[in-house]
Amino acid sequence: MSLAYLNGKLVPAVEAVVPVYDAGYVLGTTVAEQLRTFGGRLFRLEPHLARLEHSLEIVGVDLGLSMAELGEAAADLAARNHILLDPSDDLGLSMAVSPGPYSTMAAMVGADAHRGPMICMHTYPLAFHLWADKYRTGQSLVVTDIQQVPPVCWPVELKCRSRMHYYLADLQARRIEPGARAVLLDADGHVLEASTANICIYRREEGLVSPPQERILPGVSIAVVAELAQALEIPFVHRDLTVDELLRADEVLLCSTSPCVWPVLRLNGRTIGSGAPGEVFQSLLTAWSRLVGVNIQSQAERFAQRSTDW
Repeated sequence: MSLAYLNGKLVPAVEAVVPVYDAGYVLGTTVAEQLRTFGGRLFRLEPHLARLEHSLEIVGVDLGLSMAELGEAAADLAARNHILLDPSDDLGLSMAVSPGPYSTMAAMVGADAHRGPMICMHTYPLAFHLWADKYRTGQSLVVTDIQQVPPVCWPVELKCRSRMHYYLADLQARRIEPGARAVLLDADGHVLEASTANICIYRREEGLVSPPQERILPGVSIAVVAELAQALEIPFVHRDLTVDELLRADEVLLCSTSPCVWPVLRLNGRTIGSGAPGEVFQSLLTAWSRLVGVNIQSQAERFAQRSTDW
């Protein structure tokens, strides 16, 4: 049976429950990180922990344990649950921390509330079927009316579960083009990110271009893309991007934890570049596969049809 980590204890995953009076449930005040394994080992655990630590500082939550201790618990949980899979399969790991009980709601339900923050980690078989074909067929994007949350609401570096804007943007995007994902802009019309993914473009005369670092979530995956680009001698810069530049780009790429990197071939119904996955995408995916010792595309295609029952 799959295990989960809940407030310092390993419990069966089905018993890892959050009370209805928890502030994360009532207010959506949950700080979170998503990781994945390669060969059963968590990838880039340290930068994920560093980002989590900064998010916790922003929301004023003290875990009562160090990031090193949390990291050891995460690695242990991943190792215990990975043995339930095919050895060449991999899993995702979710970290979620809420401030704990929302006092008004806890009092209303007469609960003997858990004191202190709620700390939960659980794993799951990666849902490869959601993206395995994207390496070949690409992703479609649509610019919607939903904007990214401005930094006057919360700092851009806060990784949290309050994602109603992503949900509404994707809902609108799918109404315009089934299967599409949303591109989110700022109030000035600059491209910031796709829903739950960082975005960058490739221009032959400039290299890879990503929106300014101070205006986007500091993604672990986009940092890997920059690292791989340097090794491949592909220039990588941060600057403002417009929708028109995406449409005129030679390649547009998305990157996030589980799929790693994949191509965008349509934007607002228009073809990007040649309309097929480009050479830079292929080079980055190959380099990422070498980095982790796993053929990322082959693994996703192999396990795309397996059951995700856990």
